Amino acid sequence: MSLCLLSAGVTKSLALAAFTLLWTHSIEKTAWQEDWRVGPDGLTLVAARIKGSGAGMEPPPEARLVDGWLQWQITRPPQSELVLADSGAAGEWRLCVGGQCQTLSAILGDSHDAATTVLRACDP
Repeated sequence: MSLCLLSAGVTKSLALAAFTLLWTHSIEKTAWQEDWRVGPDGLTLVAARIKGSGAGMEPPPEARLVDGWLQWQITRPPQSELVLADSGAAGEWRLCVGGQCQTLSAILGDSHDAATTVLRACDP
């Protein structure tokens, strides 16, 4: 499978089966991470981690503190797409594969300045 990123008329395909999405909460300025799988049914969120809580980012009761991160597993059906909005208040979304992270603008090109980016599973 591949992950397709669509933003401002640009489409980029990345051959991968899983990725981590990182960002900073715009109000709390706290790190957030989500682990996703790419499959034939779409994108599946499998785990999340945050460095703190507050302002709409409270972890669920099953979250556990591990190495400074509140972590928990997620069981949800696959999503057909994930829409990432850029508020301009928290820095860029970052996508990591195998421990290597890049901003969306680095992946999509320097001219990337769109308010939204859509992620979805696609054929390689």
